[in-house]
Amino acid sequence: MEDNGVKVREAKEESQVKKSAEQIRDKKQDIKFDVRDYPINYLVSQYEKQEFYIPLEYQRNFVWGNKDRCFFIESILMGLPIPFMFFAGCDDGRLEIIDGAQRMQTLREFVKRKMKLSKLAKLTELDGFVFEDLSTATQRKFLNRTFRVVVLDEKTTTDIRQDLFNRINTSGVKASDSEVRRGSYPGKLTSYIEKCCKNELFVALCPISKNKAVRQERFELVLRFFAYLNDYKHFEHEVNPFLNDFLAKNLDSFDEQQYETDFIGMLNFVQKHFQFGFAKSQNATTTPRVRFEAISVGVALALRAYPNLEVKNVDWLNSEEFKVLTTSDASNNEGKLVARVEYVRDRLIEAKVNDCNI
Repeated sequence: MEDNGVKVREAKEESQVKKSAEQIRDKKQDIKFDVRDYPINYLVSQYEKQEFYIPLEYQRNFVWGNKDRCFFIESILMGLPIPFMFFAGCDDGRLEIIDGAQRMQTLREFVKRKMKLSKLAKLTELDGFVFEDLSTATQRKFLNRTFRVVVLDEKTTTDIRQDLFNRINTSGVKASDSEVRRGSYPGKLTSYIEKCCKNELFVALCPISKNKAVRQERFELVLRFFAYLNDYKHFEHEVNPFLNDFLAKNLDSFDEQQYETDFIGMLNFVQKHFQFGFAKSQNATTTPRVRFEAISVGVALALRAYPNLEVKNVDWLNSEEFKVLTTSDASNNEGKLVARVEYVRDRLIEAKVNDCNI
């Protein structure tokens, strides 16, 4: 019976494998295409003449704002690689743009319609520039930069084109803000933050899910600690620009000794006085950002005032006031940020024992 059972199972698996191969063969699209390199000057020219055009059914739900457009132009000027664009041939000889409409429109706006650059992450000297403000050499290099384009055969059906567009624009996982920051700002401070992320005590005190750890959540928390500790009074509501600016300004010029003192001193204090570290409970698997910010920055501020600080208790952790200050809807509020870090600082100083004044 056992042998028969094994044979039945093997026969079933073999049948499934055969059917799966047949399904792949049946569903596999026989798509003909070629790959071309077009310079920006040619792309814009053909787009303006409607030789390259955008079918509305592909693009109506995908619109870039000024921030995205400026980021794209900056990437080109910096010589960064740009993803492929996808076109398809038409019976009338023109090419329709399946994927790349926002890039195409941005190129035309910048080259032909005086789109003004603003709030660039790296090329800050170009703030307020239009294309004509660039040096002649830079203009030439920009216009001669080539984009790689996949051009589908004109016989490719509308259904296949639409399916391709949907797959391109819905597949994959968008990089987190922290992943983007970590990759966009290589330098001494970035390397130092990465070292802090591996600190065993930090990892133990600050539980993070495996998925969030992969998405660079620890890098985000450590960066927030240093940025808010050193500049929280200048925070103005938007977290990402604030963190980007702090990282850019201090990338290769920061006081590593002071940063080390602040970070390690804060961790040691939290380990000694906070039963669950930065977490809410013993079995917590993640650490809320606002809670981490409040505790870590508040502790570090208190230690700057009293380096030998010892406290009687941290009972206020369970107070309604602390709970309100560390709710998620307070995370991007300027007043709440100041309030929560200073609340922790002040409660710790109020609870200090008498012999820690030095």
